[in-house]
Amino acid sequence: MAALPGFDRRALLRGGAAATAAGAIGLTTTGTAHAAASPGRTRTSHARIAEPRIYSTEEWGARPASGEIVVEDHKPTFIVVHHTAEPGNSEDYSLEHAMKICRDIQNHHMDGNGWSDSGQQFTNSRGGFRLEGRHKSLSVVRGGTQHVQGANVGGHNSEVIGIENEGLYTDVDVPAALWSSLVQLVAWIASQYGTDLANIKGHRDFNSTECPGDVLYGRLQELRDAVGGVLGVSSPSSDDVLAWPLLKPGAVGADVRAAQHLLRGVGFKVPTDGVFGTETRRAVAELAARNGVERHTCSAAYHCRTDETGYLGSDIWPLLTSSSRTTGGEETEDAIATLQRSRRRRAKLSSGGKLTQSDWKRLLS
Repeated sequence: MAALPGFDRRALLRGGAAATAAGAIGLTTTGTAHAAASPGRTRTSHARIAEPRIYSTEEWGARPASGEIVVEDHKPTFIVVHHTAEPGNSEDYSLEHAMKICRDIQNHHMDGNGWSDSGQQFTNSRGGFRLEGRHKSLSVVRGGTQHVQGANVGGHNSEVIGIENEGLYTDVDVPAALWSSLVQLVAWIASQYGTDLANIKGHRDFNSTECPGDVLYGRLQELRDAVGGVLGVSSPSSDDVLAWPLLKPGAVGADVRAAQHLLRGVGFKVPTDGVFGTETRRAVAELAARNGVERHTCSAAYHCRTDETGYLGSDIWPLLTSSSRTTGGEETEDAIATLQRSRRRRAKLSSGGKLTQSDWKRLLS
């Protein structure tokens, strides 16, 4: 999310061992109920846990914000994991380095992006140091009823708290220290708000971006499980947390072929060869533009320099997947058949000829 010259956000989030729950964080009294449970999920109580050490904006030497810090008068629905990607996976694990990262991110966001302050609410370093991002984020979370609006998830900034993890995690794992501090930070935020653990998400669950990298994103279920252990509640299973796949240029396979059928169903002349080539990318980009899809606000410079236009992710699939099997004519049926043939088990679909978004996610999972 957080972009800065030479700073890589993807490497940050994926690392080593999962923290075992209650040992890392002190449990105290029983906390509040879930603020925003997913449809059909039971609301459960979280244990209140002690606040981990989080360095404030004053401690790391933040500049004053150049504009108003907006405080949303409601709890956030989601806790969102990002990676900084640049300047890569540093082996400097010191507190001084962590503080410098925060200053670099803030400088980039304010001077490069023209924002009023850092885009993320919190930063987590490879050395396991947790730091406040945007001003007031820490004190407002302590209150447990409001949250500071950031700039880290396109179209959803009023709903989320974003955590920028130092590093690039497209193909390497996160350090054990980063992972442990991430578990503690997410657990504390969730305990303050009563967050449904199914709402611990990655940036790509909202926008068509690689963030937080394949490796870190692939560990989100592990993160939910670890946080549930800390809070003393059961975590949702992976079957309960359905997600849209991210398709990028160069991808091949049944998901791509199904997407091509769906693109044809809404009027684009693309091949159905299962290869995400130039024509498919162009069609996806045009579909996004036609529908006014907001470009993601990933603050990492890596994602600004890497052209992610035409990626097919969470904000594009809903434009293609109709609830009616007759929309798109034979192309919709061909897409469904392609996906069902490619899966070892057939997805259970809703009856009555209607397809929910969950049905489509199951088909694509």
